Amino acid sequence: MKSNILKYSLLLLMITFSVSLSAQKDVRKNVRKGNKAYHQQKFSEAFTFYNDALTENPSSPEANYNTGNTLYRQKEWDKSVESYNQFLALEKENPKKLSAAWHNIGNSLLQKKELEKSMEAYKMALRINPEDDETRYNLAVVQKMIQDQEKEQQEQQEQQQDQNQQQEPQNQQDKPKKPEEPQEPEQMSRDNARQLLQAIEQDERETQEKVNKIKAEERKQKADENRRRNRDW
Repeated sequence: MKSNILKYSLLLLMITFSVSLSAQKDVRKNVRKGNKAYHQQKFSEAFTFYNDALTENPSSPEANYNTGNTLYRQKEWDKSVESYNQFLALEKENPKKLSAAWHNIGNSLLQKKELEKSMEAYKMALRINPEDDETRYNLAVVQKMIQDQEKEQQEQQEQQQDQNQQQEPQNQQDKPKKPEEPQEPEQMSRDNARQLLQAIEQDERETQEKVNKIKAEERKQKADENRRRNRDW
C-alpha cells in the first residue's frame, strides 16, 4: 500500500514538474518573441507576447520589465510605471536592473510633467548605481526644469503684485470726491461798509435827480402843448 502511495506521489510530482517546465518554456518563448517584435518597433505586438508570458507567470521579472518598456514606447506613462513597480517588487538580486527600472520610472514621470516625483526616481536610481552617468544627466535636467518653473512662478507673483500696486492709486482717483464745502463770506470791514453805503446813497441821489429832470421836462412839454392848443382856436 505504501509503495503505491509513493509511486502516486512521484508520478504527481513528475507531472507537476513537467507542467511547470512547459510553462516556463512558454514564458521564455513569448518573451523572446516579444523582444524580437520590440526591436522591430512593433510595440503593440510585443506587448501581446509579454502579456501572454505574464498570463503564464505573473512573477516573471523580465516580462514585467519589458512590458513597462513597451508601454512607455506607446506613451502609456501610468501603466508603464505600474509594470516597473511590479518588477521592483520581484527583482531582489540585480542592482543594475533595479537602477534601470527607477531610471525608467523617472522618464515616465517626466513625460507626465511630474517633475518632483521624477527627480526622486532618478535619485533612487543613483543610490543603487552611482556610476550611471545618464541618470545623473537626467537628474540635472529635471532639477533645472524645477528651478526654472519656480523662478517663473515667482516672477509671475511679483508681476501680479506690481499690477495690484499700480491699480490702487488709480482706484483711489476713481473714488467720488466729496463736495466742496461752501466758503464762508469774508467779514466786511467798517471802512468797506461805509464806502459801500456812500456809493449806494450817491446812486440814489443821481437817480432822484434824473427822475426830477424827467418830470420837469414832461411839465414843460405839457405847457407847450397847452399853449399851442390855445393858439389854434
